[in-house]
Amino acid sequence: MNQGFFQEESGQGMVEYTFIVLLIALAAVIGFGSIGTAANETASNVSSSFPG
Repeated sequence: MNQGFFQEESGQGMVEYTFIVLLIALAAVIGFGSIGTAANETASNVSSSFPG
């Protein structure tokens, strides 16, 4: 009776791919945020090193 329920896995792959895409998107947002912060600090350091 429940055998058909456990053998139906057609949607499982789509859910797994969705989680993978979400994890990649989250990593990209975090990575770009830290790169942006580092670039901003570098630009501030460079601009403060010039006189006037």
